[in-house]
Amino acid sequence: MGRTALISGVAGQDGSYLLEFLLDRRYQVVGFDIDEAALARLAEVVAARPDGHLATLRPGDVTQRDEVEGLVAQTRPAEIYNLAAQSFVGRSHEDPFDDLVVVSGVLNLLESIRRQGLPARFYQASTAEMFGDAPATQSETTPLEPISPYACAKLYAHHMVRMYRDVHGLKAASGILFNHESPRRRTEFVTRKITHGVAAIVSGQATELRLGNFDARRDWGHARDYVRAMWLMLRRDEPADYVIASGVSRSVAEFAHFAFDLVGLDWRDYVVHDPALQRPSDPRNHCGNAARARVELGWRPEVSFEALVTEMLDADLEAHGLDPKSVRR
Repeated sequence: MGRTALISGVAGQDGSYLLEFLLDRRYQVVGFDIDEAALARLAEVVAARPDGHLATLRPGDVTQRDEVEGLVAQTRPAEIYNLAAQSFVGRSHEDPFDDLVVVSGVLNLLESIRRQGLPARFYQASTAEMFGDAPATQSETTPLEPISPYACAKLYAHHMVRMYRDVHGLKAASGILFNHESPRRRTEFVTRKITHGVAAIVSGQATELRLGNFDARRDWGHARDYVRAMWLMLRRDEPADYVIASGVSRSVAEFAHFAFDLVGLDWRDYVVHDPALQRPSDPRNHCGNAARARVELGWRPEVSFEALVTEMLDADLEAHGLDPKSVRR
């Protein structure tokens, strides 16, 4: 039997890909999530795998100290991946209290490791949102100046990981992940909103797609590549924090242009600017420099931007009852 890993937020995009990644490497995986409906859907996928018996999925709330401490004591994992969060930045402006899950979750897990004296390695999901509106490109040495409640909460967690590493000697690392997408992204995120919108238009279920800031530039990669980076970070005996990014920045307009072009449509004929969808604050240009990860982890993204968008669109076309091969150019 392989080593045991514990994943918080296992039913989200990153958690589900990480679960599959670890099962492929014969880990015993225990995953918990507060979203019981998403957890049930993931359980069906895992049950269909020949190695599905290696995964244990359960409801759980990372903000509950006693629950987390008990789960860590019960599983005694070799690796802990803290992915639990309300990760939609726009919502954090509307209800910043939702971001307390980030603050209490990281502290509950780190304290469980420290109090129980576990030799577990710990991964924290940090975010490029912590850079705020810092000029591109951003690296591990770029000042962190968050401009959203979500990013502020993530910055707290990021600094707690560093403190527990430096003061208490925990083998803890944070991944400063730039935007990473997949067909498993929820539709409120702009990338999935675009591919879902294209499929709805092609299938005749919609006539337009409403978006906010066309000009915001982001560094987009595939979630499968980024969970591999999480695992690689915990392979190092001397833990550190790493930027994980593609190194290429594109605008929302460019993403929409490519997605519509895949089905032979001009995005300008269908996309409508909706000022109500603008965020109160929105970083202008995120573009990451992952040189340190390339040198020290041997990590490079394997999925191109074009392949990412095509995969997402194909999944949404199929969900709308269309054959991608007959629709795409």
